[in-house]
Amino acid sequence: MLLEVRDLHIAYRDIEAVHGVSFSVEEGELVSIIGANGAGKSSILNTLMGLVPVRSGSILFRGEDISRVPAHGRARMGIRIVPERARVFPQLTVRENLRVGLYGIHDPVKEKERLDWLYGIFPILAERSGQNAVTLSGGEQQQLAIARALVSDPKLLLVDEVSMGLMPKLVDEVFEVLQSLNREQGLTILLVEQNARASLEISKRSYVLETGSIQFEGPSSQMKDDPRIREAYLGL
Repeated sequence: MLLEVRDLHIAYRDIEAVHGVSFSVEEGELVSIIGANGAGKSSILNTLMGLVPVRSGSILFRGEDISRVPAHGRARMGIRIVPERARVFPQLTVRENLRVGLYGIHDPVKEKERLDWLYGIFPILAERSGQNAVTLSGGEQQQLAIARALVSDPKLLLVDEVSMGLMPKLVDEVFEVLQSLNREQGLTILLVEQNARASLEISKRSYVLETGSIQFEGPSSQMKDDPRIREAYLGL
């Protein structure tokens, strides 16, 4: 098991946002956590990355408890996050943004290989490598955020609300990229999303989070046909 979360509680001062959540992600899987805005999805990802502290419970990465490991330590272990709403560095160029993601890599040959690989996946970033990120469209900034997380060859990619603020066509393109990275590159991905339909389409397994607790879990193909999921999250 690559990632195992056991009885995770997350709180902001006296307000508990996540109540005893447990789930797992196997190596090579694409797993999604779906739920409404405010359900606690982003809190879970930020805690997995070490940006929000654990109140109680444990996070195991490759069998090691990383619950108290700081964010930079988790990054060195191979965990990377694509934050909500892209959050690129607007006044840095595309290439400079990507080089920020090379934290921990000091081999110039490997750096060039990774950048060339990413430019092959995201050709628009190659075309605009010298432009400041602020000049990119929303969809292009989202591609840059994904590429920045990928450049260091992560073992686990955490993706937070990647569809937020994007036009439907761009949402499809971004989800196709994630699906390709998982299927063709074997990248392990944990995706949290309000867009339940798109998430269930590309993921192997899914969890449904409601007000900080997991209410449903199972193979995504079965959850798409579950009448409770269809009514509450797919509008069917």
